[in-house]
Amino acid sequence: MNFLRKKLDTLKPHFTEGGKLAKLRSVFEGFESFIFVPNKVTHKGSHVRDANDMKRTMIVVVVALIPALLFGAYNTGLQHFRATGIEAGILQNFWFGFLKILPLIVVSYVVGLGIEFTAAQIRGHEINEGFLVTGLLIPLIMPVDVPLWMLALATAFAVIIGVEIFGGPGMNILNPALTARAFLFFSYPGWMTGDEVWIAGLKGGQQVIDGFSGATPMALSAAWETDRLPSFLEMFIGTIPGSVGETSTIAILIGAFILVATGIGSWKVIVSVFAGALGMGLLLNLIAVNPYMELPVYYHFVMGGFAFGAVFMATDPVSGAQTERGKWIYGLLIGIFSIIFRVLNPAYPEGVMLAILLMNVFAPLIDHYVIQSNIKRRLKRNRVALNNR
Repeated sequence: MNFLRKKLDTLKPHFTEGGKLAKLRSVFEGFESFIFVPNKVTHKGSHVRDANDMKRTMIVVVVALIPALLFGAYNTGLQHFRATGIEAGILQNFWFGFLKILPLIVVSYVVGLGIEFTAAQIRGHEINEGFLVTGLLIPLIMPVDVPLWMLALATAFAVIIGVEIFGGPGMNILNPALTARAFLFFSYPGWMTGDEVWIAGLKGGQQVIDGFSGATPMALSAAWETDRLPSFLEMFIGTIPGSVGETSTIAILIGAFILVATGIGSWKVIVSVFAGALGMGLLLNLIAVNPYMELPVYYHFVMGGFAFGAVFMATDPVSGAQTERGKWIYGLLIGIFSIIFRVLNPAYPEGVMLAILLMNVFAPLIDHYVIQSNIKRRLKRNRVALNNR
């Protein structure tokens, strides 16, 4: 590492003001701060230095996503070989899935970081770290067979319209990864719904064995075919068709533990999302008039992208609520609306995406009323104290 540090110090003058490559200063600083903790300090006033800067925070989130990514690679291969009736071992399943997922990750990072680097250069700003996470989240919430040009288009839309148009990373009001998924869902719904899109290779002319269904649990439930659902254990483990990183609740819970243990993800948001879904699910069970409303509420926790959204999307510190009480309200409403959209909206069986995006829009309003409530309570307390004197 000392050799690398010396090499960067040698190159640095060329990228500073007056250097031959000064126009690429943002790019150089982006790579330098990714490898080493920045040594910048304030020049006046008190300040605190901490090695856990934003890049390190983002890296922890990436690490928390690794279990879902690894299982997603395995499950992609598993679903493919199941569909074609071929017996395959764990390594064969994983390798097949890894080769299918890798291009999605490469395209996501190349397109997203390319736009981020360009925007930073035009503005003369430092490169933000946010896309380190977004670039991995986008492939994990997509069908494995989504065309790469569609993924590139969705990523560009998410970065330009979802982030840069608001002033850059940290200023966006919507979760960028969910913005990419929403763009694909509404622009190319044929690639985001149906049985075949969740199984790698089926659209390439692969022969499917008789009796195999690539339908996701969400699609089966929306069609009121709850009797055909996989077992709860299968859905908890994740050996079912679905988005790359969303099927395994076990892998997602490992990521949740990492986020909460490091203080990066808010446990209040995660718990309140599940609590809101639990309450709404129980209410629908009481007034059930169809098989989907009769579905035990705990099934919702392991179906579709609910757990993934609660852990990795709802906890986004930029697009979510900031106040402590606001986090509880924000999470509860996400859980409630997720179940409402799922069960009562036949046009879109997966409600988590819409619920989180909706609450992203209302998060500032939630924080506003929480703050105003605190102000009014303190003013009232002060008036009472003055009257008692």
